[in-house]
Amino acid sequence: MKVLFTHSFFLAFDEKQEQSGDIYPPLGTLIAAAMARDAGHDVALYDSTFEQGPAPSFAEVVARELPQAVVVFDDNFHWLSKMCLARMRNAAHAMICVAAKGAKVMVAGSDASDDPTCYLEAGANCVVTGEAEFHMLEILGAWSQGQATPVLPGVVISGNTDRMQKKRGERDLSRFPRAAWDLVDMTPYRRRWLEQNKPFSLNMTTTRGCPYQCNWCAKPIHGRRYDVRSAEDCAREIAFLVSQYGAQHIWFTDDIFGLKPGWVANYADACAELNMHVPYKIQARADMMSPTLVRELGRSGCAEVWMGVESGSQRILDAMQKDLKVDQSISACVLLREAGIRVGFFLQFGYPGEEASDIQATWEMVEKARPDQIGISVSYPLPGTPFHEKVAHELEEHDHWDHSNYMMPLHKATYPKHFYPALFYYFHECFNLLQKKQPLERVKTWVRYLEARHQLRRFGVDGVSFR
Repeated sequence: MKVLFTHSFFLAFDEKQEQSGDIYPPLGTLIAAAMARDAGHDVALYDSTFEQGPAPSFAEVVARELPQAVVVFDDNFHWLSKMCLARMRNAAHAMICVAAKGAKVMVAGSDASDDPTCYLEAGANCVVTGEAEFHMLEILGAWSQGQATPVLPGVVISGNTDRMQKKRGERDLSRFPRAAWDLVDMTPYRRRWLEQNKPFSLNMTTTRGCPYQCNWCAKPIHGRRYDVRSAEDCAREIAFLVSQYGAQHIWFTDDIFGLKPGWVANYADACAELNMHVPYKIQARADMMSPTLVRELGRSGCAEVWMGVESGSQRILDAMQKDLKVDQSISACVLLREAGIRVGFFLQFGYPGEEASDIQATWEMVEKARPDQIGISVSYPLPGTPFHEKVAHELEEHDHWDHSNYMMPLHKATYPKHFYPALFYYFHECFNLLQKKQPLERVKTWVRYLEARHQLRRFGVDGVSFR
C-alpha cells in the first residue's frame, strides 16, 4: 500500500515549545514508518512539526501522494504526546477529516488510547490503543488485501467502540528497526539548534516503559514494564546519527534511563570501542544515583540529568506515591554536580492537599541542592491514573490542557487556579536570582522578581517567601 504517516504536534500551536527551541523529529512516528516500509509498503511522511497548521499543507500533501492509507501515529517517546493537549487533538481531527475522503485512516497515540471514540467520530477507521506498531502492520496487511480491519486486542473500530484488552508490548526491542530518519528534512531542526548556539541534538530511545507507580503518571502506551535495548546497538545507532546527520548531542527519551544494572557501563564500553564520545541528556530517578552509576554516566558522555523530584515536601511525595525521599534528591544533585554533570529538577505544584508550607519546603530543597535548571508543571489529572480517578468528579467540561504552558489545575487545588501561573513565574525568578549572573542581568531579574511577587501576593497567600 501507499501509506502516509503523520503526527499531531504542530509547533505553532504551542508557544512555550516554540520559544524553547529544543525541537526534535517525531521518533515514534519514524520507527512505525520504518516498520511499514520493511513490511513492503510504500511510505511517505507529513512532518507537522514546523507547519503552521494542518490547512492547507496537509491536504496538499495528500493530493500529491494519493495514499491508500493514512496513519496518524504520535511520537510516544515525547512527553508532549503524553500530555494529550487539546490543540493537538483538534489538529489530528482536522487531518483525519481530510484523509478520510480518499483513504483508510488509522490512529495511534496516548490521547487516542484514552479516548478513541472522538477520533472515530472524526472519520478514522480504527484506533490502535497501547503499543501499536505490530497491530499496525497486521491492519495495513489486511487493508492491502482489500480486507476489513481485523479484530485484534486493543483495536477499536468504527461501529464497535467496545474496549478490548490491550496486547502486551513487545519485550524484545531488537524487533524494532532503526527509525526512518531519511524521511525527515533535518534542515529546520538543525537550524533551530545552531541559531541558539547549541550543539545539534537528535533523539533516540534505549527502553520502553517505567516500572514505578507515581499515581499521577499516565502510561497508556508502554505501561509499567521496563524493556531494554542492547547497549551495543544503541551505541551503533548514535554512531550512525553522527556520521549521517552530523548529530553533536543526543537526548535519550527514556522515562528512566540506565535502570538495568550494568547497562550504562556496557554502553560506556561500547562507545569507547567505537572511539565515540557524544554528550547526552537523560531522565532518571534521584534514588538511582549511586557513586558507581554516576561515574559510569560520566564515562559514557552524560552531560545532563533531569530528575522528577516533584516536591520538597515529604508529605506530598508520599501522597503522590513517588517512593522517593527529599534527601535523596539533594544528595543525587550534589553527587552529579561533583562529577561535572548538569542537573535539572522537575517540580510539580498544585497536588491535592498542597499548602504554602509544602511550596516553601520545595524552595528550600532547591536552595539547598542548587540544581542547574528547573522545570515546573502543575498537577494534571490524565485518564487512567489513580490521580484522575481521585479528582474526576471535580473536572468540568475543560478536562485537557490546550497547550503545554497552561499551568492551571483542572481539579480543585488549594488555591485559585490563577495562583499557579503566578507561582510558576515567581518561583522561576527566585531561582534566577539564586544563580550567579552578570550585574545587568541580575538587575533585570530583580525587576521581574518584584513583579512576580506582586502578582503572587494578590492571592493573599501567607507563608510563601523565598527571598
